[in-house]
Amino acid sequence: MPTFSLRTRIAPLAVATALVGGLVATTTAVAPDAHAASGSYYLYFKKNTSNPINSKLYLMKSVANAKDKVVARYRAGSGNGSQNECATNKGWLPGTNTKNGKYKIEFHRTNFDGIINGYVIKLSDKKCTQGDKRTKRTALFVHSEMKPNGKQGTIESERWDGTRDYYSNGCIKLKPADIKDLFAKAKRYGWPKTLYVVK
Repeated sequence: MPTFSLRTRIAPLAVATALVGGLVATTTAVAPDAHAASGSYYLYFKKNTSNPINSKLYLMKSVANAKDKVVARYRAGSGNGSQNECATNKGWLPGTNTKNGKYKIEFHRTNFDGIINGYVIKLSDKKCTQGDKRTKRTALFVHSEMKPNGKQGTIESERWDGTRDYYSNGCIKLKPADIKDLFAKAKRYGWPKTLYVVK
């Protein structure tokens, strides 16, 4: 399984014809998982070491014997600014490449009711890949800030105020419109079973 930077594989991006139905114009990238079934979908989170809350989350489609397609791309954040992946509830998600940064997607919900609410994607637990490798990170999600019904609330954790809301306790954070768009595309084209975190 190759390990690489999405930036080096996607740049320069080759823009294809936009598909019917509102799908964003697709771009191409080499598949990070040589064993992914053709036609399957996965998520790909590229950490931004210069600005962790301006990282990118990609919805990808695997293509046999060809470059994978970027179906959608979203701004995303992970952590509170700390790049220490062993810092529980502070650091960004563990993972530096497609091998040690591979996560199973355990479930997705549109009406989750907990410390985080609404649209969520639950990720498997992960031990640190750098630093104290005995540390296991748990309760990892892709989520936003909203009420359990997906609407905006009045308390801080349930309303999106802007750029600073990309900070998280270690999860991957999207703005409400983007996570809803991701859910709509995943429902239409096929739900991802895997997420890769790379640096």
